[in-house]
Amino acid sequence: MDVIALGELAGFVGASVPAGHAADARVGPDVVVDSRLATPGSIYVALPGERADGHSFLGAAAQAGAVAALVTRPSADPALAELVVDDTAAALATLAKAVVASEPALRVVGITGSSGKTSTKDLVAQVLELHAPTVAPQGSFNNEIGVPLTALKVNRETRFLVSEMGARGRGHIAWLCDLVRPQVGMVINVGTAHLGEFGGVEGIVQAKGELVEALPADGWAVLNADDPRVAGMASRTAAQLAWFATSGRPEQPGGLKAWAESVTGEAERYSFTLHIETASGGGSAPVRLGLVGRHHVGNAVAAAAAATALGVPLDTISEALTAAAPRSRWRMELTERADGVLVVNDAYNANPDSMRAALATASGLLVERRTARPDARLVMVLGDMLELGDAAPTEHSALGALAAQSGADMVIAVGEHAGLISDAAKAGGATVVPVPSRDDVVASLPALRPGDIVLLKASRGVGLDTVATALLEASC
Repeated sequence: MDVIALGELAGFVGASVPAGHAADARVGPDVVVDSRLATPGSIYVALPGERADGHSFLGAAAQAGAVAALVTRPSADPALAELVVDDTAAALATLAKAVVASEPALRVVGITGSSGKTSTKDLVAQVLELHAPTVAPQGSFNNEIGVPLTALKVNRETRFLVSEMGARGRGHIAWLCDLVRPQVGMVINVGTAHLGEFGGVEGIVQAKGELVEALPADGWAVLNADDPRVAGMASRTAAQLAWFATSGRPEQPGGLKAWAESVTGEAERYSFTLHIETASGGGSAPVRLGLVGRHHVGNAVAAAAAATALGVPLDTISEALTAAAPRSRWRMELTERADGVLVVNDAYNANPDSMRAALATASGLLVERRTARPDARLVMVLGDMLELGDAAPTEHSALGALAAQSGADMVIAVGEHAGLISDAAKAGGATVVPVPSRDDVVASLPALRPGDIVLLKASRGVGLDTVATALLEASC
C-alpha cells in the first residue's frame, strides 16, 4: 500500500490513535505479520498462533523499524503506535479490503483449482508484469492471511493484482472474493485435493464455483473447457465467458477462447502453438515453455486466456510465456548434482491429480536421460497425500500401482499410507525399500550413479523437502 497517516490507518480498522502518537504520523508501506520482516515505517500485525503469540514480538518489530501495530491488547512499550482491535486477523482483512477498494484502476485476477493454481498464478503474473505493474503472491499465499497480505502490496501504480484462492470448505472463496473483488476469475480444474474436508467432489465443485459467482457482469470467468465439472460452472456466473483447452478449440459458447495445438516436448519442456479467438478476431503465436512438465501447457493456455481478457496483446503473451521461469519453491525443481544424479523436488504438496502429473513428468525425464545413459534409473520417494478422507486407501494404492507403471525402478514410501503405496508398487514390478521415516530415506537409497533420477513428492506435512536438501548436500 502507499504510505498513509496513522489516523487513516486507525479509521480503516476501527481503532483509536493511541495517546502520545500523532494522527498525521506516516506509516507504511509494508504490512507484516512476522517481526523479522518488519521494515522502517512498517505496520506489524500481532496474530495469535498455535505455537507463539504475535504480541510477544512487538518489541522485536519495533527494533526492526515498525512504527505501528495492530493488537488485541496494548503493551507497556510506547515505541509502537498500538491500534487495539477485537481481532487482528479480521483487522488485517479489513485493511486489505479498504486498500484494494481505494484503487479504482486496479484489476484483480482470482485463481482457484484443485491443483496447478500456484504454477498458473506464477504464469499469469509473469505475463501481466510485461504489460503493466503487477502484484502477485509469493509461494502459496492463498488463505485468509496470505490473500490480504498480498493485496496490501498494491499501491497507486499497480494495475493488476493476482490473487490465488484456496479453500478448506464452503464459503472460504466467497469470503476471499469479498475481500479483493476480482474482475477475472479462473478455475483451473476440479480434482480430489482436500476431498475429506469437502465431503465429496460435489462439495469441491460448489466451493470452487464461488469464485465465478462473485464476478461482476462485465468481468470474465476463465474456465477449463476440458474439465466437465469446471465447464458446468458457466451457468453459475453473470460474467462473460473465456474458455481454455489443450484438446483443441473449445466448443462451448463464449466470447473468448484460447487453446493449444501442435504440442511437442523435449526433456519434458513443451512447445505449442497458442491460438486466441475473440469476438473481434484472433490469431496464433508460438510458445516454448521453459517449465518442466506437460501439465504446464494447460496452465499456460489458462494464463493466456486471462491475459487476453485483460487486454494484453498476443505477442506479449507469447513472449512472456516463453520467458517464464519457476517462481515458487519445491515445485518440479530440477537440480543435477555434481555426480550426474538428477534430484526432482516436487515436495511442496500433493494430491492424486498432481501426483499423476509428477509421475508422468519423471517418466518422461527418464526416457530422455536413457538416450544418453541407458542404465539410468528412476527412484520415486513418495509420501502421504493428506486430507483425502475415506478415499485415502484407494488413492494411495492407485499411486503405488501408477509408480510401477510409470517406470519406477525403486519406490520408497513414507508416511501413514506407506504400506499401501509399497504393496501396490511391488505388485506392479517395482523394487520397494521400506523405511521407518523420512529421516531414513537417504541412507536407504542404493548407490546412485550418473543419469539416475530421484523424484520426491508428498503433501507438505510429510516434509520431503528436507530429504531433497539432504540429497543435494550428499553430493558435496
